Amino acid sequence: MPTKRGLHLVTREEDHKVTTLELFFDLVFVYAITQTTQLMADHLTPLGIGQGVAMIAVLWWCWCAYAWLANTLHVDRGIAQLAMFAAMGTMFLVSLTIPEAFTDLPGGLYAPLMFVGCYFIVRLLHLTAYFGAARTDPELRKVVLKMFVGLLPSVALLTAAAFFSGWVQLGIWAVAMLADYVNVFRTRSSDWRLHQPGHFAERFGLIVIIALGESIVAIGIGISSYPMSWPITLAAVFGLTLASAMWWMYFAVVAHVSEHNLKRAEGVERVQIGTDTYTFLHLPLIAGIVLVALGLKKSLLYVSDTEHHSLSDGLHGTPIWALTGGLALYLIALSGLRRRNLGSWNVRRLVLAVALLAATPLLELVPAIVLVGVVALAAVGLVLVERRKIVSNPVLHDGSNHSPA
Repeated sequence: MPTKRGLHLVTREEDHKVTTLELFFDLVFVYAITQTTQLMADHLTPLGIGQGVAMIAVLWWCWCAYAWLANTLHVDRGIAQLAMFAAMGTMFLVSLTIPEAFTDLPGGLYAPLMFVGCYFIVRLLHLTAYFGAARTDPELRKVVLKMFVGLLPSVALLTAAAFFSGWVQLGIWAVAMLADYVNVFRTRSSDWRLHQPGHFAERFGLIVIIALGESIVAIGIGISSYPMSWPITLAAVFGLTLASAMWWMYFAVVAHVSEHNLKRAEGVERVQIGTDTYTFLHLPLIAGIVLVALGLKKSLLYVSDTEHHSLSDGLHGTPIWALTGGLALYLIALSGLRRRNLGSWNVRRLVLAVALLAATPLLELVPAIVLVGVVALAAVGLVLVERRKIVSNPVLHDGSNHSPA
């Protein structure tokens, strides 16, 4: 039923689906992820990668906040719709300032402060809408106030970081986000509401698709300025194969098991699963995908740019570690999801993650096109092994017994 101020609450009984406004809202994050990938591509150093990962953590926090909100409110109705559009516009400004979030360019507004200001507004709009939804729910209102109190130190630290640079600035960012994340973790067993687990799981599945789409976009951007050739064609196919294998690893079983676990739980347990499985463990999952996209982008550039590179050139330093390390992080996060939902690790995925990291120095010696092929084939090999295990020992994808996820 709508409240007096036009906030329409989601009830336990209804079949709440993802709305077109939520999908429209996600388009801003598509651009934000693209901007973050480009930020790291322009600063291919450990510091640049650190800045990119910190940026992903900030963007993820914004997106998660509205995923939870849309599970509590009908965000496409009443005044909540206005809050969503306002947040979308402000988030677009956040995305525009990403290239200057750490280092301001000469002229114009001071972008680092603009970034923090817009980020604060996005978070404030979310908490305001949540506070309105909790008007008749004292316990939920109390936890929303805790969130606001915990947000203030984080924003203050990000504001201070705007006047520093380099590793000191990144360190302040890390402390700011850690404070915010710890505050949310401490409230995970309190009185948040998660009435529609199917809607919640679908939202996170869609953001994984968006991140995987960025890896495909990275392939296209890497070759867009160069004439097609057989090496480019082969490298592009390898890149798409890797993205497809990553899709299978998540959606074939992991997504089903996680959703089943969320649906079977109630009350505080459901909130804890929602926070642990989706809010926290999906962050390294998304970060891994973005790093793989960066590695693919640079690999395809090596194959395409024959003026500056030959086909025998290998990928070195930060770019290759982004590719192998990103995939390793993705595999570790997937295994962590199994540990949280089924109580045991996926050893095969952990072994491949370690093998990729150990083999990276050797992979620097092979051409970039071979590198992408080896990584793609390793991922496909894992998929085939796990798929064969599923076929030989069928399990329900609803997570009712231990699956290869």
